[in-house]
Amino acid sequence: MNTKNSHSKKYCIFGTGGFGREALVCLMDSVGASPRTIGDIAVFMVDDSAYDEPEVMGVPVIKRSVFSPEQYQVVVAIGEPSARKRVVGQLPPDTRFTTIIHPSAVISPWVDLAEGCIVTAGTVLTCNITIGRHAHLNLHTTIGHDCKMGDFFTTAPAVNISGNCQFGNGVYFGTNASVRQGVSICDDVTVGMGGVAVKDIKESGVYIGNPLVRLR
Repeated sequence: MNTKNSHSKKYCIFGTGGFGREALVCLMDSVGASPRTIGDIAVFMVDDSAYDEPEVMGVPVIKRSVFSPEQYQVVVAIGEPSARKRVVGQLPPDTRFTTIIHPSAVISPWVDLAEGCIVTAGTVLTCNITIGRHAHLNLHTTIGHDCKMGDFFTTAPAVNISGNCQFGNGVYFGTNASVRQGVSICDDVTVGMGGVAVKDIKESGVYIGNPLVRLR
């Protein structure tokens, strides 16, 4: 697991929305930067059409058209998995992605985090866990032993996932959702706030309730 953030290139956070700004705070805590110094090591990036201010929270904002992979290491801080996947696919093929981990996160040495992940404050990852590329683990997420999550996995705050779970790509869990031990979930599933997964999900879609039911 890579728990150290490299300082060889400036950090570039794609997105200035709510989670983008939260990712900046996470970065500041992880590298020990202050509001006065964070602008020296980080920038925000947005699509050219979304550019409307040169600075957010004291950090410069650049347009995607001027982005240079040689200068930056990137995290894509867009909460919606399919939108995040689209942005990742549109960036140059030689883009270097980094991972940001808040210092309060509890992560054992037996956790494998792929590139581009953002792990926020209070997250707990126990052991023998694999998490795919560009995952977002929001505040106070917990994941138990022997879990495997695909690319673009996303949790809102206070999600609790028991051990031996297997999730596909693009799975999203809303605030306070939870998963029983041993549950498998296919690609592109969204679980609403407070949803409880007690059995395998084999069909993509949006699920709500306790136990979960699929919206049709």
